[in-house]
This record gives sequence, C-alpha cells and structure tokens, in this order.
Amino acid sequence: MTATTSETARKRRPAQKAKVKEETLSLSEQAYIAIKDRIITLFFAPGQYLNEASICEQLGLGRTPVHQALQRLQAEGLVDIVPRKGVIIQPDSMGQVLEILDARLVVEPEIAARAAENRRPEDVAEIRALLDHHRDDPHGGGRIDSFVECDRAFHNKLSDMSQSRILGEFAKALHERSTRAWYLHLWQTLDTEASDRQHRAVLDAIEAHDPQTAAAAMREHLAALRDKVAQLHQHAPKRMPTPRSR
Repeated sequence: MTATTSETARKRRPAQKAKVKEETLSLSEQAYIAIKDRIITLFFAPGQYLNEASICEQLGLGRTPVHQALQRLQAEGLVDIVPRKGVIIQPDSMGQVLEILDARLVVEPEIAARAAENRRPEDVAEIRALLDHHRDDPHGGGRIDSFVECDRAFHNKLSDMSQSRILGEFAKALHERSTRAWYLHLWQTLDTEASDRQHRAVLDAIEAHDPQTAAAAMREHLAALRDKVAQLHQHAPKRMPTPRSR
C-alpha cells in the first residue's frame, strides 16, 4: 500500500462509527470495537507504538475498559503490550495472512453449509439486498471501504445464520484478521465484480437449501483469495515497510 493510500485510510476511518448502538454495549466492548477497527483499517499502523493514556483520550473512555480491550486484542494477536513501553500494533505478514486463510478454508465452508441448512427467507432477502446495494451504489462500488463493509457484513451474517456460536465466533475473528490484508496488501488487486459473483454463488446455494454446494462455493471464494495472496507473497519484498511517523 502506498503511503498516501494508507494515510487516507487512517484519516478517514475514525469518523465512521461502528454500526452498533453504543448504549447496548459495555464500555470495554465499545473500546474493543473502536480500537480493532482502527487497527484493521490502518489508522493504527503496523509497528506503531501507542500508550493507553493516548488511546483513552482519543476514545473518550477510561483506563479500565481500554486496558481490558487491549488484553483481548493481545490474545487475538493484533497488539503486543510491552511493560513500561506501551502497546505495539502487530504486523500481519503475507505468510500470516496465508495461515489465516488456510484456517478460514477449514471453517467457513462448514459455516456456509450450516447456513444453508438453517436459512430463512428473510435472511436470504437481507443478504441479497446488501449485495444489491453495494453493487448498485454509484459512489461506493469500487472503494475499499465500501468493499470491506459489504464483505464483512456478508460473512458475519452467514456466521449468524449457521446457528453455531463457537464456529461463528471463530470465523468472525479469522475474517477480521484477514480484512486488514485488504488495506495492507490487497487494495491494488480489488475486484468487486468477482467478489460479488462469488458471494452470490454462495447465497444462491444457501437459498436453494443446498449445504454441499454452499460449502463448495465458499471454498472456491476463499481459495481464489488465497491464490491472490500467494501470488503477491511470491513477489513481495521480504520486509515490512516502515510506518509513517505521526
């Protein structure tokens, strides 16, 4: 990602609040969502050092919820809390992204199959409306933020439809980690039309109540993404770019 693109993403994202009513969430959960969104979208850059006080000031939250959120993010591998130094945002190398996608290839076809087994007409209609909105939006169809929003909503909805809380939570965590790869490595290869076709193939199988085809379509979708990452990994420099100073 170019410095200009990365900087634009970091400036833009904080103004976009999470689409969850904050009053329904604990302060710790609010902090977790806000910090994680900033990490995924590169407002907090890989390798950047932060301190809890500055995060608290930025979020308008106290030390306890922010500390609890950072503990969760450390467990997920997104940050490292270094005693007496602060918090460092962990990078995801291409190799790590491939490992995450390998895990998604195991988990998400099963998610799609279970979504097909448990699907309700209103769930299918909701997802189709989501895909249609992003395909037809003249202002956001090709932008990375719009793409990521649609992709995240699609996969999260399938996780909910699977009615498997454990698999769903695991799938959501893996998806969030791989989402950052679009901002770090994949933004220049964005193909919204291919992604839309793949999402609709999964949805069509779910609507047809066909678990086997839904799983195969999801596997094909993720395999295409993995192939793209593998090709970039093969030709990428073997070191992370130095983050821009603030």
